[in-house]
Amino acid sequence: MNEENLKQIDAAIRDVHDFPKPGIVFKDITPVLGNGDLFRLTTDSFAETLKGGEVSKVIGIDARGFIFGAALADRIGAGFVPVRKKGKLPWETTGVAYSLEYGEAHVEIHKDAIKPGERVILVDDLLATGGTAGAAIKLVKELGGEIVCMSFLIELAFLDGRKNLDSDVRVEALLTF
Repeated sequence: MNEENLKQIDAAIRDVHDFPKPGIVFKDITPVLGNGDLFRLTTDSFAETLKGGEVSKVIGIDARGFIFGAALADRIGAGFVPVRKKGKLPWETTGVAYSLEYGEAHVEIHKDAIKPGERVILVDDLLATGGTAGAAIKLVKELGGEIVCMSFLIELAFLDGRKNLDSDVRVEALLTF
């Protein structure tokens, strides 16, 4: 990945202190999304994380993963599949509950979104504790899909989220804090 491009993307991400609650420093990516050149560079960088691996589907996690995932799917000519919070998808779904540091959450995917043997990349804006991404991986595997790579714009390494992800799958983060 182009270091100069990553520096530009990094410089645009702003820290918002005490959001969504006191003591949290939120990494706000909206300046990246609002700048066409930076958004394109970010999408290009996600495409580079595939390293030549072909995929037929891009999985995006609710909600910012939809933005990057859909753009990447368009860029590489793949289909896009949303992984959503419980009760948000209109068709038959399969879901999984997972633990958060402050409770439990549940994500779902359409049962017909991934066909057995399809190769997919999972894309999201942030890898924190790994709970949501780990749940999405379980859903893809349940449907018979193969995760080629997981790509995140930001990884908060101090939260050690990689330990909650499938160790057989390559994890890429464009920026690490």
